[in-house]
Amino acid sequence: MTAEVLQVAELDRRLVAVRDAMRERGFDGLVVADPANIFYLTGYNAWSFYTPQVFYVPLEGAPVLAMREMDALGAHRTAIRYGDDVLGYPEALVHRPDTHPMKWVAEQLRERGYAGGRGAAGASLRIGFEGDAHFFAVRSYLALRDGLPEWDLVESGELVNWVRLVKSDFEIAQMRKAGRVASEAMDRAVAAIAEGRPLNELAAEVMAAQARGAAAVDGADAVDGDYPAIVPMFMYGEGADTPHLTWTAERMAANEAVSIELTGVHHRYHAPLARTVSLGRPTPELERLAGATVEGLNAALDALRPGNTSADVHAAFDRVLRRYDLEKKSRLGYSIGVGFPPDWGERTVSLRADDRTELQENMTFHLIAGMWMTGYGFEASESARVAPGGADVFTSAPRRLIVKEV
Repeated sequence: MTAEVLQVAELDRRLVAVRDAMRERGFDGLVVADPANIFYLTGYNAWSFYTPQVFYVPLEGAPVLAMREMDALGAHRTAIRYGDDVLGYPEALVHRPDTHPMKWVAEQLRERGYAGGRGAAGASLRIGFEGDAHFFAVRSYLALRDGLPEWDLVESGELVNWVRLVKSDFEIAQMRKAGRVASEAMDRAVAAIAEGRPLNELAAEVMAAQARGAAAVDGADAVDGDYPAIVPMFMYGEGADTPHLTWTAERMAANEAVSIELTGVHHRYHAPLARTVSLGRPTPELERLAGATVEGLNAALDALRPGNTSADVHAAFDRVLRRYDLEKKSRLGYSIGVGFPPDWGERTVSLRADDRTELQENMTFHLIAGMWMTGYGFEASESARVAPGGADVFTSAPRRLIVKEV
């Protein structure tokens, strides 16, 4: 079976699963706006999501891609399914205060018979929409609502995201490749750390490695890289107590630590990875924090197996921390897979005390053991698959506080 045939069969399987979920929730149609979900169902992949675009999935009949005309003309270049008959709204509708592209899309969907009807002409259609999608603006919603009053628009509750939760063998293979890219990027990052080197140069090394991918090794083919949904993050010095920082031109100094959070990406599949590096002798406080955190992460990885719940994984980590009189208030991790800016998470399962989701084999998670204290912090994370014997880890880097000599 060729790769293209395999991907077509994979996309068709996904659409069936989404429609099954739509039936369970009583939806007659679904407006998909998250670029990750559009990619998941069609293969469409371009930096066009900053203007309105949607994939409309009726419960029956042909789904429809709709986007800006200049993007619609080339959608077939990446869309494996539904890319040959794309609705492209005119350029004159881009960034207009007096009208909106989704008004035009609504008119086109009506012409194609997707409006339904009310009263004697027929019951209204119950249509789901992705209310938490980053690129489905309020004006998009209002234009569809006003343009298709026959639709009863209902928030979908991340329907497609939940379908994505359990990965196919094809997807697991993609994530393993992303893990190789992440591991290579982290190796480059650690190697680039040196006294006097500015953080922006470290960022450049990481981003170059993310784009290049991973070289062929031990009989495994080379893996091409892709751009990340989130830029590399560097929590440095006293700023190591603050998550989600990016970088400055500050120069690294001896006896300071930097936490690095990055990802490997292959064909939009993400495998994040975090490590903390001490440039010179770490403080006793950092050494203690690192030891406790890694011990807890190892316990959580062992608990990442079918039949356990998300809360069980969190509890395994928490039990270790409590022995050291430590507490992590933020979640321990979250589901991952396909990612587009601004996030690589799937917005479904979180590894925390109040999430009782039962884990199934081939769910995939980023376990981010980040501990942010006052004036210092430590991070270690892995991307992994739920497996019968515990976590099947995609990434590879020394799971400890990495110390570099000055």
